[in-house]
Amino acid sequence: MSEIKKTSEIRFKIGLDEKNIPCDLKWQASDSEYKELVDCKSIMISIWDPAQSAALGIELWTNAMTTDEMHSHYFQTLINITESYQRATGNPFAIKDVEEFGKALARKTAEWEESKN
Repeated sequence: MSEIKKTSEIRFKIGLDEKNIPCDLKWQASDSEYKELVDCKSIMISIWDPAQSAALGIELWTNAMTTDEMHSHYFQTLINITESYQRATGNPFAIKDVEEFGKALARKTAEWEESKN
């Protein structure tokens, strides 16, 4: 196991309304160029719990986040996770297959959005 040479902290500040729904999200990382908390509209975190052999997730967004922004955030997150997965595992199929899936899902999502109007 590697020896820790440095530590960093990531902070989240979640403002909740009277129904405990997020209405104000902020984040800050100690290694970041931003020294103050920075506004955001959505946070998606995935944590691996080795004791349970399970992924734990935190997904929060404010009512100010538009549906279009959520579509973009979701698709960009999917690509980012796939690229990270490919780097970690070397799986040669991951990026191509998820890109194909993403294109198909984006097309279906656009059709679904149009059908709601």
